Amino acid sequence: MSSSDRVIAAPLRIRLAEPTIGGNAAAYIEECLATNFVSSVGPFVERFEVAFAETVGARYAVACASGTAAIHLALHVLDVSAGDDVLVPTMTFVASANPVRYVGANVILIDAEDETYNLDPQHVADELDRRARGQIRMPAAVEVVHLVGHPARLEPIVDACSRHGVPIIEDASEALGATYATGRFAGRHVGTIGRIGCFSFNGNKIITSGGGGMLVTDDEAIARRARHLSTQARIPGRAYDHDEVGYNYRLSNIAAALGLAQLEQLPELLAGRRANADRYDAAIGGSSAGNGPLGALRRAPRTDWARPSFWLYTARLDREATDIGRDAVIEGLAARHIEARPIWTPLHRTRLYEGSPRLGGEVAEAVFADAISLPSSSNLGVYNQAEVIGALAAALDGGVHPH
Repeated sequence: MSSSDRVIAAPLRIRLAEPTIGGNAAAYIEECLATNFVSSVGPFVERFEVAFAETVGARYAVACASGTAAIHLALHVLDVSAGDDVLVPTMTFVASANPVRYVGANVILIDAEDETYNLDPQHVADELDRRARGQIRMPAAVEVVHLVGHPARLEPIVDACSRHGVPIIEDASEALGATYATGRFAGRHVGTIGRIGCFSFNGNKIITSGGGGMLVTDDEAIARRARHLSTQARIPGRAYDHDEVGYNYRLSNIAAALGLAQLEQLPELLAGRRANADRYDAAIGGSSAGNGPLGALRRAPRTDWARPSFWLYTARLDREATDIGRDAVIEGLAARHIEARPIWTPLHRTRLYEGSPRLGGEVAEAVFADAISLPSSSNLGVYNQAEVIGALAAALDGGVHPH
């Protein structure tokens, strides 16, 4: 085949989640270049930390090279080590679990709940109670993930962990800006309720620093040690001396500059995400089976006790309304240059974690079989979203059952 005969796939025109960069981004980055502060030394790192802590309502924030690095540091400062157990949702991105392996601990996978796709609190409580009755060593930590922008049901998990003295790490990488609307934690941001919260600023997140993360806590000692470990555990002073094995996990000044500019835009970026969700909800319709053009879908999680950020609007095929497959819908959108993807593969279905101990898994598998993350960029806009909805309706049309 000659080069002139080669078929080149058309680029996607509407992406799943792309950054919306504006505000002071160019000015802040230009300041980094003008002053030569582009590495981990520079004023924007501390400015970003202070502003982030204030935004989410935490006392301390430590800027990291990634959300994964933040989770790794969180495990370290809680002294999770080889042979320990850590409870982790099976329905999550692999980066939630991998840092547990970094420290040599065991990943114990926990099933999702149907309503929010997040960690099932009953499984957590049952497992901790079972260990207490059998005088079995408690997990070193429970990691709670706030999946695709919806807060996890934390109150019963906090109660169970408090009863048994088990610390909670919140992986809020996908849920910056999500809050609790009612109950004991009303008004609180995700990531600020457990001992440590971790966030990601990857390029597809609601705010981005190009790549980066943040660890937040109300514990000064935890923040101090996390910051120490993130800078190769170097002891302050003229000489280069180190008191333990550390990591090159400090965020760069130029990345922090972009992150700070993005953080200043957070209210409008969240408003864009939530407007997308409202329009998708309206297109799906209000009845249990849906009565809108996307009636063969079930709405993304939205509970009355939480205010999601809708990082990725993740709907589910309604099996009473359609027999079309998830992948067929995604392929139908791709044919119209629109990106969508399945929700995360349950970790117990991956080669890496298929042998890990687990509690349940059936709910996560059911969600995975039918859940589709739809274009959710904050700047998606009414016109592009109407195009997505039209393409979705066409893709679903062949499998819809007449009512």
